Amino acid sequence: MPTPPPADVIAPHRRTVEEIETRSAFDRRLATGSLAGVTVQGLRLDLDPVPDLTGAEVTGTLFVGCRFAGREVGADLVRRGANVVPPFSGLPYPTQPSHLYSADDLAAGFADGGFAGMYDTRVYEHFRAHGGALPDVREALGQRLHDHGVDNALADATRAWLDAHGPQSVVGVMGGHAVPRGSAAYRMAAVLGWELARADRLVVTGGGPGVMEAANLGAFLSAWPADELTAAIDLLATAPDFTDHDRYTEVALRVRTRYAAGPTLPAQRPAPADTGWARSGGLAIPTWLYGHEPANLFAGRIAKYFSNAIREDTILRLARGGIVFAPGKAGTVQEVFQAATKTYYGTDGASGAYVFLDRAYWTDELPVEALLRPLLAASPFGDLSSTVLLTDDVREAVGVLTA
Repeated sequence: MPTPPPADVIAPHRRTVEEIETRSAFDRRLATGSLAGVTVQGLRLDLDPVPDLTGAEVTGTLFVGCRFAGREVGADLVRRGANVVPPFSGLPYPTQPSHLYSADDLAAGFADGGFAGMYDTRVYEHFRAHGGALPDVREALGQRLHDHGVDNALADATRAWLDAHGPQSVVGVMGGHAVPRGSAAYRMAAVLGWELARADRLVVTGGGPGVMEAANLGAFLSAWPADELTAAIDLLATAPDFTDHDRYTEVALRVRTRYAAGPTLPAQRPAPADTGWARSGGLAIPTWLYGHEPANLFAGRIAKYFSNAIREDTILRLARGGIVFAPGKAGTVQEVFQAATKTYYGTDGASGAYVFLDRAYWTDELPVEALLRPLLAASPFGDLSSTVLLTDDVREAVGVLTA
């Protein structure tokens, strides 16, 4: 029987190495005369004003995914004790992204080239052309570097939120990708995301269409009144099917534009620095393995991976405040029991509630409760079966997740 790894292996760690991810931070550090021991990630050091690195101490410095004014600059840094991992040429994506994606990043190019011209689609087509889930060695290395950069950027993006609210404030929302916009299930997931964000919960989804888009949409409109959420869903419902890529994306961008400069809730506590995005869409964690599905453009930050395995584990590791499972098929059921494994063994610490929306679906069509409750009852950490809730009431779900 497998056992969980030691707690110090999986617990979040504070950085022991200074990481520099912006040009302004780099310029300040360079002005001290020493870059020794720091990591410099994904910077364009070939753009004016080109920094003079010849006099800087660079022993043990790691430059990863940076661009220099010429090859000799990188070679000189190596001769003086630095480590240089240059960006790969010919890739449409960065090999060391220094920040998470935004909706604008993924949708870039849509205005001129439609869905086919979007950054998100161009990366997906490159992914397919270079082996898909089984890439050649060069492509695999590029993808792994990219995903490591996303890992690092995700830790940066969530740190301030977790420091302010704690890990139990992060709630995952899972469910079917094919749920059409405007359907009852879509509206229920949107209201759920809206209520959770207003209750200072960070909504995390898998970043796809259907239930996932709906939950991020609700969080995106959390500062607006409920009737505006309804109006936004009604507009989105004019393009309900995600397989109609161009219309589906075009309407999403229209809704984003309409509500981009949203109001603020007078009763809502001031957000800690660098966490406003959490109340303006929450977090989405998609993968290019499913790049045939249009990007979910309502998340405040998007951690998009090539590796689906890393992506799945990351979602469940973050969602320590509970997980909502809306109706879904095999992928959703996989997530149910992948999450249950973490809860059973306490792999990532204490877990929140397991909330299943649509009692009839989870009782009659896919009766997961009958297996899940006995499993969690036998946890080494005691009987956890009471964490399972089946309900048709969004407010009951929110009440359990925010108690």
